[in-house]
Amino acid sequence: MKRMKKIGLILLVLVVLFAGAVWVFAGQLTKTLNAEVQIGELDLSLVNDGVYKESYFYNEAMGATVVVTVIDHRIDTIVIQEHKTGLGKKAEAIVDRVIDKQTLQVDSVSGATGSSKIILKAIENAIHH
Repeated sequence: MKRMKKIGLILLVLVVLFAGAVWVFAGQLTKTLNAEVQIGELDLSLVNDGVYKESYFYNEAMGATVVVTVIDHRIDTIVIQEHKTGLGKKAEAIVDRVIDKQTLQVDSVSGATGSSKIILKAIENAIHH
């Protein structure tokens, strides 16, 4: 019984250490991504009506492909066709912010800053492509 408790304690410590390492790595990756990836301004008056599809991949583990529909120089819809992410799935809510504000200069989704930025960059690429 004593041996089982010791093994359980060792496993718990290993899980906590692993979770901490993942948290530190994810935080560093987000910090690097935020420094490297800049989101530009949109001038929708220069964008013709149409459907624009483009991607942005930061690395093999993080990226997004979006389809943006522009009607009357306004973003009408944004569909995320692909979103490779770790824990940033909730960042997909950022498309509603972009449509509501008609700009890429919106707040990132809390807890999903890196994924928010990747989706914004994919939208920017689609409209500027």
